[in-house]
Amino acid sequence: MNLVIMGVCGCGKSTIGTQLAEELGARFIEGDSFHPVENVQRMSAGIPLTDADRQPWLERLRDELGSCLTDGHRAVLSCSALKKSYRQTLAASGPLTFVYLQAERGEIERRMSLRQNHFMVATLVASQFETLQEPSVDEACIRVSVLQSVPQIVQEILSRLPE
Repeated sequence: MNLVIMGVCGCGKSTIGTQLAEELGARFIEGDSFHPVENVQRMSAGIPLTDADRQPWLERLRDELGSCLTDGHRAVLSCSALKKSYRQTLAASGPLTFVYLQAERGEIERRMSLRQNHFMVATLVASQFETLQEPSVDEACIRVSVLQSVPQIVQEILSRLPE
C-alpha cells in the first residue's frame, strides 16, 4: 500500500514524507517536482491553480504511484490533495492511505513567512484553506496535528498505519 502525505502548503509534507519513506524503506515521491513549468510560474506569481491546472499533474502522480505498485515498490508521495476529487484521482492508482497533516491557518502563515527558496508564495495560504476539503470518514485517512516534532509525527503515523 502507498501513502500520500497531504495538507496545505507549509504543513511539512516533504519533511514528514521523506522521513516516513526512510522508516518504511519506501520510495519518496516529491509531488511538487511533477508540476509542469506553467504551474510553478503561476504559483510563483501568487496565482492559485485551478482544477484544470491541477488535473494533469494529479494524473502524472497517480500514474507514478501505480508504477510503484506494479514494480512491487512501496511509495510515499507528498501532495496537497486538497479536494476529495483530487484524492479520488490519486486513489485510482491502487491501495492508498492518506496522511492528513492538520494545521491551523495562523501556524501555516507563520511557517510560510519563514520559508525561503520555494515557489509557493505565502500569499497563496488563503487560497489553500479555501480549496481544502478535509478528508471525510469514507476516505482511508490518518489525521495528525503538525504541532509536534517531526519525529513525533512520524512515530504517530507509523503506529497508526493499517496492517
